[in-house]
Amino acid sequence: MSNTHSTSTTPASGSMATLSGLLPFLRPYRRQFAIAGIALVIAACATLTIPYAFRQMIDMGFSKIGDGGTHGIEHVNLTFLALFGVAVILGIATAARFYMVSWIGERVTADIRNAVYAHVVTQSPEFFETTQTGEVLSRLTTDTTLIQAVVSTSISLALRNLLLFIGGLVMLFITSPMLSSIIIVMLVLVIVPIILFGRRVRQLSRDSQDRIADASAVAGEILNAMPTVQAYTHEQIEAQRFSSSVEHAFSTAMRRIRARSLLTMIAVLLIFGAIVFVLWLGAHAVMQGEMSGGKLGQFILYASIVAGAMGALSEVMGEAQRAAGATERLLELMSVQSPITNPVMACALPQKDMHGATVDVDHVFFHYPSRPESAALSEIQLSIKAGETIALVGSSGAGKTTLFQLLLRFYDPQQGKIRIDGVDIKELGLHTLRGTIGIVPQDTVIFSANALENIRYGRVDASDEEVIQAAKLAAAHEFIERLPEGYQAFLGERGVRLSGGQKQRIAIARAILKNPRLMLLDEATSALDAESERLVQQALETAMQGRTTLIIAHRLATVQRADKIIVLEHGRIVETGNHAELIAHGGVYAHLASLQFHLA
Repeated sequence: MSNTHSTSTTPASGSMATLSGLLPFLRPYRRQFAIAGIALVIAACATLTIPYAFRQMIDMGFSKIGDGGTHGIEHVNLTFLALFGVAVILGIATAARFYMVSWIGERVTADIRNAVYAHVVTQSPEFFETTQTGEVLSRLTTDTTLIQAVVSTSISLALRNLLLFIGGLVMLFITSPMLSSIIIVMLVLVIVPIILFGRRVRQLSRDSQDRIADASAVAGEILNAMPTVQAYTHEQIEAQRFSSSVEHAFSTAMRRIRARSLLTMIAVLLIFGAIVFVLWLGAHAVMQGEMSGGKLGQFILYASIVAGAMGALSEVMGEAQRAAGATERLLELMSVQSPITNPVMACALPQKDMHGATVDVDHVFFHYPSRPESAALSEIQLSIKAGETIALVGSSGAGKTTLFQLLLRFYDPQQGKIRIDGVDIKELGLHTLRGTIGIVPQDTVIFSANALENIRYGRVDASDEEVIQAAKLAAAHEFIERLPEGYQAFLGERGVRLSGGQKQRIAIARAILKNPRLMLLDEATSALDAESERLVQQALETAMQGRTTLIIAHRLATVQRADKIIVLEHGRIVETGNHAELIAHGGVYAHLASLQFHLA
């Protein structure tokens, strides 16, 4: 991310130690790892017996045949029969290993995606002020796919080749200590440049993942704003912007691929060059009678196993380096801590016969974290009685919606306290607090589901009858019934199949179904025509009975009926009173009324 909220304690950027952050996700599957490990050891042992069998075949079989004996033929037959048995064991063990590690990879990836998503949805709006959703989606998809490849394939291959490498080295020393010593010294000289160059590959892997995330962020932003893009005929401009982002990601990926290709070439040339040199020495030892042909054959096969294992390990290291970058990005996301947290010992709201809640806002000061230089609210002092209807009025940016966000504890004020029914909202569990409040936002959110489930979002355990009753109260029942499939009608992504007024009524029905003590209406009737506004206004008046209601509104009908009108300007309360009092006062409200309600 370009902006990080993390106080991360993850290892340094690009460090392979970052992969240790996956351990909490791997630990629950220790039994599956043990089964895969047993299969892995069996397969490696089976592979390591093959060169010994070839040595026996050459020294005890072919040489006997050359001497004219029949015993050598029997020995060759037995050797090949044993090799077939080894192949059967190897096949079964390899299949078992592949199944278990693939299962672990899929399971761990699913667990990581669930954990990251569950963590992200608990973040406060402050997190989303500076983080693009496309970036988060890239981490949930592309980065977890890389981790899946490492867990389900690379770890298994790394362990397999590590076992083959160690086992092969041991057998090399048993076969010929002198040649093995030479090969070890040369391999050490080879490994050093490979490790140093691998660091460059690791950094490029991280850069590549960041560029892919940037492209995803651009795509997500544009796809969510297609009507605006098309209305301004910016299709080609936005296509070009996305293309530039994709090309940037491509060029970064190509730098990574070139570096990895060069790393692979260096590894293969140096490793196999060292082995060829040692085998040349071995061939001379056979010609001089210092080593049998079978022993040299065995040494060659073990050397091939060691070289192949090293080559595979260098490939796995490349994948692991990419996964280290992906893991670092995911751990970065997981380490972000929301400043809005549940209290350790949450209080309960007092039980009341009536539904309305008292609200006290005590000397509240607040500025948004992304705009610390300008105060959104200053010295806000409010006392609202249970069942009162309060209208918040003011020009755009006056702080009306900000007050709603503080009531919902999307943010905490830098100074002052907010109490509901006498309890500081910081002492309430977030579910308790937000369960007490119903909100109809200005920008209505409609989910990709049918009308029934969209309204039921207000209370998931509500019956169909309760949902329909809420829709009737919100004047939504009639238009829903006219939809092709009624309440089962799919409303489209973000409610594209509905008009603005219809979406608003779905949101009002959702809030009514929740049956909260405190109702927040943010321009709840702003998108309605005159007839729908009249119907919804009547429904809201019914829904507001016995509840405390705060309304952000400019419509005269709503404001006139409020028990009290609070006028905000530049984050401060400048006037308080009812409609008649404020008109008579001739201040800010009277001026707004003259502009918006044509009363002047």
